[in-house]
Amino acid sequence: MAGTVLRRLAHMIAVLFGISVLVFLIFFATPGANPAARIAGKDASPQTIARVEKQFGLNRPLPVQYALMMKKLFVTRNLTSFVNLGEKVVPQVFKAAPVTLSLVSGAAVIWIGFAILIGALAAAFRGGWIDRLLMVLSLIGISMPVFWVGTMANLITQGAYHHTWLFSWVPPLGYIPFSRSPLGWFKALVIPWITLAILYIGLYARVLRAALIETMQEDFIRTARAKGLSERQVLLRHALRCSLVSVVTLFGLDFGVLVGGGALLTEVVFGLQGVGYLTYQALETLDLPMIMATVIYASVFVVVSNAAVDIVYAAFDPRMRVRR
Repeated sequence: MAGTVLRRLAHMIAVLFGISVLVFLIFFATPGANPAARIAGKDASPQTIARVEKQFGLNRPLPVQYALMMKKLFVTRNLTSFVNLGEKVVPQVFKAAPVTLSLVSGAAVIWIGFAILIGALAAAFRGGWIDRLLMVLSLIGISMPVFWVGTMANLITQGAYHHTWLFSWVPPLGYIPFSRSPLGWFKALVIPWITLAILYIGLYARVLRAALIETMQEDFIRTARAKGLSERQVLLRHALRCSLVSVVTLFGLDFGVLVGGGALLTEVVFGLQGVGYLTYQALETLDLPMIMATVIYASVFVVVSNAAVDIVYAAFDPRMRVRR
């Protein structure tokens, strides 16, 4: 077990190193890319650009520049923005991270719960009108863009019906820290949670239904039926547990991506200053230190989520333990 964990840690470090080098080379070594020229501003003189290069160390060899940036990012944590001079990027990422974590975690609870319910019902009534209705609703959920759902939700809850008893409790757009007001935190995020979860409910429900139908044809399911177990017991106690492996795989990838900034559209629509919104602003202004910090942050969550998925596999499917 210890060897597996060490190998996984070594793999994570290698992946993060490769991603950091790739992002650095894209913005600093691409022909025509000159960060000093962007920092100096439009129509800057060669002398001004040279002074900027010296000030930020951009006149040094690329390996030295990369090492200095990684040192400032991970060791001293004093990497400063190229746009807002003197502003440290690491504290900004740490400030935005709780917003994104709150948004994605709450949405994940909703979409996992409803996806399991819908997927199990659809598989239990395979071919019937309940199955067809649930799959149509799931397809509708997958087909609706997040930014459109969020915009419609804002028009209803913040506009026309905001003063009615149904939505008068909805606060203005933005984020309320949990430490300041737990109830206010919940109220500010419940609509964004539902908006973000709709897409994934439909996707996960369809995946789980397909996995359940396939699992119900396995030999161990026939053995369970031969022992006299009811269809409900077979579905919930045996088939569902093994079928959740496919859901865990998807969840590990999606959760890591969303926490790393993939929830950008939801954050923008609802005015949430999360990591996705921070990355969007950095890309607009080509703030390279901020882009580097947010990309590394996102990479950490994606890699850690994938590592966690490998460990969780064994808890749901005993066959994985035998292979290990």
